[in-house]
Amino acid sequence: MSSSLPQSAEALARLTWADLEPHFAELKQTALDASNVTAWLDQWSDLVRAVSETGSRLSVAVTVNTADEDAEKAYNAFFENLFPRAMAADNELKLMLLKSGLQPAGFEVPLRNMRAEADLFREENLPLVGEEQKLITEHQKITGAQMVEWEGKEVTVQQLKPVFQSPDRARREQAWRLAAERQLADRGALNELWQKFLPLRRKMAANAGKPDYRAFMWQNLKRFDYTPDDCYKFHEAIEKAVVPAARRVYERRRRRLGLDTLRPWDLDVDPSGQPALRPFQDDDEFKAGVSSIFHHVDPVLGGYFDTMRSENLLDLVNRKNKAPGGYCTSFPVARRPFIFMNAVGIHDDVQTLLHEGGHSFHVFEDAALRYAQQLDVPMEFAEVASMGMELLASPYLAKEAGGFYTPAEAKRARIEHLEGDILFWPYMAVVDAFQHWVYENPDQAMDPANCDAEWGRQWRRFMAVVDWSGLEDEMVTGWQRKLHIYQVPFYYIEYGLAQLGAAQVWRNALQDQAGAVAAYRKALALGGTAPLPQLFEAAGARLSFDADMLGEMVALMEAKIAELEG
Repeated sequence: MSSSLPQSAEALARLTWADLEPHFAELKQTALDASNVTAWLDQWSDLVRAVSETGSRLSVAVTVNTADEDAEKAYNAFFENLFPRAMAADNELKLMLLKSGLQPAGFEVPLRNMRAEADLFREENLPLVGEEQKLITEHQKITGAQMVEWEGKEVTVQQLKPVFQSPDRARREQAWRLAAERQLADRGALNELWQKFLPLRRKMAANAGKPDYRAFMWQNLKRFDYTPDDCYKFHEAIEKAVVPAARRVYERRRRRLGLDTLRPWDLDVDPSGQPALRPFQDDDEFKAGVSSIFHHVDPVLGGYFDTMRSENLLDLVNRKNKAPGGYCTSFPVARRPFIFMNAVGIHDDVQTLLHEGGHSFHVFEDAALRYAQQLDVPMEFAEVASMGMELLASPYLAKEAGGFYTPAEAKRARIEHLEGDILFWPYMAVVDAFQHWVYENPDQAMDPANCDAEWGRQWRRFMAVVDWSGLEDEMVTGWQRKLHIYQVPFYYIEYGLAQLGAAQVWRNALQDQAGAVAAYRKALALGGTAPLPQLFEAAGARLSFDADMLGEMVALMEAKIAELEG
């Protein structure tokens, strides 16, 4: 990092265009050739890291406290002022490098990405990006403020999740309906917000000369290795290879619960009637248990997590005015990750932290790469890092192996995880198919009633087991409760493809855990320097859309479930 650029977290949070402009100007005035391109790239990389970390830190500030008006102002100011200017200047440097014809070592994939970005870039879209970020903040405020009164206390909708695991069916139904009623109260506000997002995104695509927003996002997400038709193929493969297995999972649950039909509030309770898993009582116990698990997976990875603990890079526990969801972001100047989530003391929290921990390990492993532009990892593989870690960590959930549970509880948790993976693919297909419909039919999608109808159609195609009778509004508005649809459009197929890659990493680990972990770390260290299929190969997997590979992995999961149950 150039010594004249801000480097501390506090200074980066106050970064202005005046701090950056002279550095961009100097780079633009350089006559690029083979003798100076490496030093030029180092300076450019420093600027990219500074802008990226500033945006990340300001974003963290508005999610850890959605009621912090100063943080919101600073976040909005960044996207109104610094960000568009920096992106415009950054694009000029991309064009300089591309025009030079130089091919710096280790820059093959970044150059491919830059060609796509340069082709897509339009200065008139920069203010629209700022507008979009404001809408995202508004979405976070609406969902972050969803509170209910439960047993004499005001709690977040998220904090009702443990009640959904109650053996008392009437109690969990009451909690589920209370949460659904509160979420439906925002139906109108979320519909209005949707009708602002959609035309804004269509305008971005039109400005960039793309026929529709899907084509715009395909290039923006750098999907070089598959097409929308491959997504449709994947949906069909899920329908063929996974939906029957999902039906079997649901049927086992219904039978064990002794019910005629499964209702939405029957999906989180333990089907054997045992109390829900409660892995930890407080934040410290949570962190200590997950640290132990990671150390058992690999001592180096465990050390990475301990660094995050000691450097205050974890915000894990749910509270009022905290944005929903969970994420791992990176601070590229510090070369550190930051994990945000909403733990409420349930097993799902453990899975979430293992997942986000996998993302954080990606940041640690590729930190040695020289240029910031080499850190642009395809999301399809970034999610292999996270989902793969969930599966690699699964043998160590028991206390005797470093985790939280008795051996019997650990088996329950592993079964729940594998069943959850099977059930996820159909849900992922609903989300992805819905988004394809939205951006293929944007005029229709402007009417939220049509969105409700399409979500319902896809839900019945992939998820038609649970009984939603009398709950039509709750079912068809499911798209409003999937934040990706609002905040990160088209980003969801990645999870389905990555889960298939992660399952292959897990398959390898069943034969050779140490070897599978070594391949996993080697692949993470590549960052964004290899194409997507090669990243999968480095991890011991294959990028796949077909029913045969899905069927093989689902069969392996079902066999493991049977073994654990036996």
